Amino acid sequence: MARPARPHARTGAWVASIFCDELDDPKMLFQLRTDNHITNSEGLSDQVRAEVEGALGPRFTGRLRRIEVYLQDVNGHKGGIDKRCAIEAHLAGHQPVAVDNRAVGLDEAVSGAVGKLIHALDHTLGRLHDRGGRVSMSGETE
Repeated sequence: MARPARPHARTGAWVASIFCDELDDPKMLFQLRTDNHITNSEGLSDQVRAEVEGALGPRFTGRLRRIEVYLQDVNGHKGGIDKRCAIEAHLAGHQPVAVDNRAVGLDEAVSGAVGKLIHALDHTLGRLHDRGGRVSMSGETE
C-alpha cells in the first residue's frame, strides 16, 4: 500500500512511504526521501524499491523492519559526481546499518549504495553469527 508523496513538514523534502505487503514480513516499511532538486514520483519510488528489494532478496527481508533511502543532488545544477544515495536499514533488535554512495547519476548512486548495504549487512549479521559460543576478548560467553 503506497502513500502519495508529500513534502516533509520540517525540511520540505519529498517523502513517499510504501508498506511492503507482498514480502514475508508485512511490517517492513520502505521510505524514499529526496531533496528539493530531485523530483520524487511514484515511478522513481517503485524503481528504487524494486532494486533494493531485488538485491536484498529473501536473505535479509525477514530481519529488516524498515528501509529508508535518501536521494540528494549535492551540487544542484553544477553537475559532476553530485548524486548521493544514502540507505539506512533497520534490523529487528539491532542498531541501524547505514551506507551511502556518490555517483554521476541516480541509478549509479543507488546501485552502489545497494552493493555497499549488502556488504554491510553480511558483515553485521556475519559477526553476530560468527561468535558462535566462543569467548570474546571482553571475556563474555555467548
